Amino acid sequence: MTINHSNLSAEDAAALRAIPLFAKLSDRAVALLGGVAIVRPVTRGTTLFLQDEPADRFFVLLDGWVKLFRLTRDGAEAVVHVIGPAESFAEAAMFADGKFPVCAEAVTDGRIMTLTADGFARCLREDDRIAFGMLGSLSVRLRHLVTQIEQLQVQPAPQRVAAFLLRVCPPGDGPAQFQLPFDKALIARRLGMQPETLSRALAKLRPSGVETQGLSVSVADRAALRVLAEAGEDE
Repeated sequence: MTINHSNLSAEDAAALRAIPLFAKLSDRAVALLGGVAIVRPVTRGTTLFLQDEPADRFFVLLDGWVKLFRLTRDGAEAVVHVIGPAESFAEAAMFADGKFPVCAEAVTDGRIMTLTADGFARCLREDDRIAFGMLGSLSVRLRHLVTQIEQLQVQPAPQRVAAFLLRVCPPGDGPAQFQLPFDKALIARRLGMQPETLSRALAKLRPSGVETQGLSVSVADRAALRVLAEAGEDE
């Protein structure tokens, strides 16, 4: 397994700038962070950290999907979030100098960037504007998370499923065919519904041109699906 300890590639640096946490940083700040980052491939099933471990690092997912979950007393998993490409996670726990409140596991193959607390502190000593830029971005992200929670509470299931399909669908308009990135049971938990509710929601999307067979999805018109996701339908 090859691990890159050097500066990020141009593609990874561009991906970093697309992440809200880093969007307001200067080119110099991004270069500093890239210089201390570790980029490595991960395989499906890889555990990135465990609940209650010291939070001495945070992560940026460059490719793939990662499941965040808590373990209940009886050993069951309670899925908190599923992280997708170009998202950061675990930074709040590291900034608080605490412990990871959840476990993290790769649910697909992918690539991940790790920034340790020590490496991040070195960057702050070089450029203290990094902290201010990231604070502003964290504020924007908090508002986004509040919106997500509100959507899970009030949006009907077909609208939530339509929005998820758009997220994993190739960009553009017109027809599209693609594979779901992980199994439907995890998708249901990510969307805050039971598997049978997910199945009913997918059935309600068929008149809008959405067909599924296993993990294969066919969308007749992405623009129409986008309208549906934004407008919602009665469940």
